[in-house]
Amino acid sequence: MLVDELDPAFAAPLAHAAMAFTRNVPRLAAVYRSGAGLSWAEMGPDAREAQAAANRPFFAGPLITEVLPAMPEVDAALRGGGRVADVGCGFGWSSIGIATGYPAARVDGFDVDAPSVEAARRNAAAAGVGDRVRFGVADVGTVADAQSFDLVAAFECVHDLPDPVAVLAAMRRMVRPGGTVLVVDERVAETFTAPGDEVERLMYGYSLTCCLPDGRSSTPSVGTGTVMRPATLAGYAREAGFDGIEVLPVGHDFFRFYRLVHA
Repeated sequence: MLVDELDPAFAAPLAHAAMAFTRNVPRLAAVYRSGAGLSWAEMGPDAREAQAAANRPFFAGPLITEVLPAMPEVDAALRGGGRVADVGCGFGWSSIGIATGYPAARVDGFDVDAPSVEAARRNAAAAGVGDRVRFGVADVGTVADAQSFDLVAAFECVHDLPDPVAVLAAMRRMVRPGGTVLVVDERVAETFTAPGDEVERLMYGYSLTCCLPDGRSSTPSVGTGTVMRPATLAGYAREAGFDGIEVLPVGHDFFRFYRLVHA
């Protein structure tokens, strides 16, 4: 399992990420002093590759076997050929996982990072799902497919966004009546306490070295960072026009699963 890149115990990407992020510490000190940020593009390809590889086992396994089946209406829609919008798709492993687990589903992935989208297209072709999975370089706020998708999902990216309210509002426009908006993000503590548990400390480390500087690399920015608590997401969701959030009863060591409630 330690050398199987699809096994949840495959830890090599975490070492890769640690090297990629710590290499940027001198630059991070400078941008924090100046109030600027450091984007994924500026962090270099190692950061992208490590992030994508770290999440790949979840997308290939529990996402399909546990998370989506926990929403029966989503499971049924995708088995029947439904459409999925994958917001902030990165290297495409989430889109590819959904297409592999649901052979009738069609998936559109969107990301603002062109090298990530190029990698996603290569990965989809290699996985044999290129006929049902499309990727585009796009800000979802500009996507014209209003009310077209059965599932609109954002996997571990809302906390990176400089303007999460605008993206969540776009996701609300994209979902069809009766469809589902899903946000998967870190399972941090619901409220701040000190000292934090092991997950909390890990997520603050990721935030300081990666997610917060990336979110601050565009202006204006709310500067959320990795430690996005449920109440913070609920506030963003209400500003975006949702009625609130529901936490799905799916256990995971690192992720929490939110269904955004809309009329």
